[in-house]
Amino acid sequence: MRVVVIGARGQLGTELCAAYRHEDLIPVDIDTLDVRDAPAVNNLIQSARPQLVINTAAAHNVAECEKDPDTAFAVNAAGAKNVAVACAGVAARLVYISTDYIFSGDRPGVPLVEDDLPGPRSVYAASKLAGEHLVAAESADHLIIRSAAMYGPAPCIAKGGRNFVSLMTHLAATQPEVKVVNDQITTPTSATALAAQIKLAAEKAPPGIYHATCHGECSWYEFAREIFDVLGIKTPLRPVATEDVPSTVQRPRYSVLQNKRLEELGLDIMPHWKDALHEYVREHRPQS
Repeated sequence: MRVVVIGARGQLGTELCAAYRHEDLIPVDIDTLDVRDAPAVNNLIQSARPQLVINTAAAHNVAECEKDPDTAFAVNAAGAKNVAVACAGVAARLVYISTDYIFSGDRPGVPLVEDDLPGPRSVYAASKLAGEHLVAAESADHLIIRSAAMYGPAPCIAKGGRNFVSLMTHLAATQPEVKVVNDQITTPTSATALAAQIKLAAEKAPPGIYHATCHGECSWYEFAREIFDVLGIKTPLRPVATEDVPSTVQRPRYSVLQNKRLEELGLDIMPHWKDALHEYVREHRPQS
């Protein structure tokens, strides 16, 4: 099978390329394809004629999206449409990666399923939701996969090269105390586990929207506490409220996703977030 991975050097793209390494893989990244350029996208897909395209390209620095909504929508919405139109032209299955941030997060304690009503609170979230709608409108054979709080061994380019795990180790090594919010609840998700899940869903799931995160839930502080504990970090770690951390972005307070549709199909292979974190540390012990 010929597979195109767009955003191949990102955290998820890197793991997808590893997952599809035995296929006829065509990895593309921003230096070879800008999804905002519709003719370039169409030319690439027409030339490659893949059976599967996975679009991980995104403007996902949420603070920068607030400052530059034009770019956020150009990449996350119009760019997603460009890929969807091109895929439809060659009858390729399309996987579009979306986010838990499309939800408002105002139902604490109730994990969100695929049919729940979105309520984006930020430019980033609104642009990704717009991308979902455009993908669904332009591509009959599409999978929209929403995930959350992702981390992986490849550098997170949009966030200075660090994911949350490596950021915590860096802060612990350079600050006398680390403060992390304790009232935003999510599910940390391993990019390695997510790539395997996407591969299985792309092969076996019918078109539609799917949630795919690790299992369980925690606050960002609890995630940080587990990181400190598994790495033996002794730097003091203190929980704080969202209001104590100035930000230009409104984030959902509770954005835990339930992998309901994957579960119903017998295709949910995601691990618990703690197990995934421990595996990540064993394989890629992060440095400060």
